[in-house]
Amino acid sequence: MTTNDQNALVPAEHIAQSIVLLRGQKVIVDADLAALYGLPTKRFNEQVRRNLERFPADFMFQLTEEEFFALRSQIATSNEKPAGRGGRRYLPFVFTEHGAIMAATILNSPRAIEVSVYVVRAFVGLHEMLSGHKELALRLNELEQRIEHKFESHDQAIAGIFNALRELMRPPEKPKRPIGFITPKGE
Repeated sequence: MTTNDQNALVPAEHIAQSIVLLRGQKVIVDADLAALYGLPTKRFNEQVRRNLERFPADFMFQLTEEEFFALRSQIATSNEKPAGRGGRRYLPFVFTEHGAIMAATILNSPRAIEVSVYVVRAFVGLHEMLSGHKELALRLNELEQRIEHKFESHDQAIAGIFNALRELMRPPEKPKRPIGFITPKGE
């Protein structure tokens, strides 16, 4: 395949940019998934509706108006519809990793199978990246605790030094004269 070929596959890194976090799940919007599979969104969603039993709620769900508005503003798409009858008439579906793979099974084309591999790699890449961030966060917490412990011991040492300096700065006590008549010793 050439790079000018319309059917050329998109790298997993580019697919990963289409994956967003909604309702605590990493998902990809139907229009992005349809584009990956080389189908118009309308045709893609028709196939999904014909096979709804394959898409339980943990594989696919439809966005609410609030979620759709937030998503559009997040990815900076236009709120305007093209002149005439263009634009979406229904709220989009979003697919989890499992739903995106299931979509490949209902499409049953060589491109769908090939794209499903790329989609899986994109989700796996995100999993690895997130686990790397978790490991980094744990290491930062450990470092922070060690530094705090060192600061506490250093603070105690510095406080001891200041106390010693204050003791040294205190003027020596003058000997007090005894009260009464006392003869000097040695006379």
